[in-house]
Parts: sequence; C-alpha cells; structure tokens
Amino acid sequence: MSANDDLDRRLIVATQAGLPLVPRPYHALAEELGVGADEVMVRLAAMLERGTIRRIGAVPNHYAIGYTANGMSVWDVPDERIDELGARIGALDFVTHAYHRPRALPDWPYNLFAMVHGSSREEVLTKVGQIRELLGADCRASDVLFSTKILKKTGLRIAG
Repeated sequence: MSANDDLDRRLIVATQAGLPLVPRPYHALAEELGVGADEVMVRLAAMLERGTIRRIGAVPNHYAIGYTANGMSVWDVPDERIDELGARIGALDFVTHAYHRPRALPDWPYNLFAMVHGSSREEVLTKVGQIRELLGADCRASDVLFSTKILKKTGLRIAG
C-alpha cells in the first residue's frame, strides 16, 4: 500500500463518523492528518469520483426532527420495469431509500422496497398511497412494514 493509499484510508477513518462540527472542517481534518486543507479537499473529491465514498453531506436524524413513523413499503412490480419504476419512486422527496431486492417466492413476492418517513402512521400510509398511484397497474401487490425499534444506526466502520 502506497503512502497515498494510506492517507486516503486515514482520511476515511477520520471522517466515517462525520465531519468535525467546526467552522472549517477540512482544515481541522488537515491538521489532524498532518496535510494541507487543499489536499483533504482534493482527496475527498477524488474518492467521490472513484466511488470510494458515496457522498459528503449532512445526515439529519429524522426522529429528532419529528419523523417518528417509518415504513418500509414493499412492492411487487414487473421485473422488466424495476429500474424505471425504482428511479421514479426514488425521486420522490419523501422516499429516503429505494432498493431492488430479490423475491422469495412463494411467501415474499416483493422486489421493490422504498423507505417512507412521516410524523404519523397515517402520514406514511398517505405517502404510500401516492406511490401506489404512481405505480398504477404495475403494482401487483404491496405492504408496509413499520419500524418498531432502532437496532443499529451506523454505516460501515473501518478500524483505524
């Protein structure tokens, strides 16, 4: 592993729990890693470009801002249209995650999943109704699985 690879890894480890909550986070990281702030910004941009990291941004705690009802809507849609339909559902402002998952027939016919957040179950169900309307005749079956407890709320962590 080259020094450049080592610095990328150290940068990932330093940022995986979030950027420092200071006025100049890239400068704080640079000081921690012993490099210039420009180097931190160039490397993060390069890792985004390569797909090593997916995004740099704020991730709000939806519970803290009042979205306490969370429903994973599941849909049985034609496999040949899943990419198109998934992209349309994923573009909705109230859908935070959209996934293509394999069916587990005969008990689980669903192949498209979309997480919907709301301040109440009724709000989530209304939004799920909007998805159903968007899917139209392509919706062969659906259900909503409501969250009852948070078991884990972190992404992948790389050991330092």
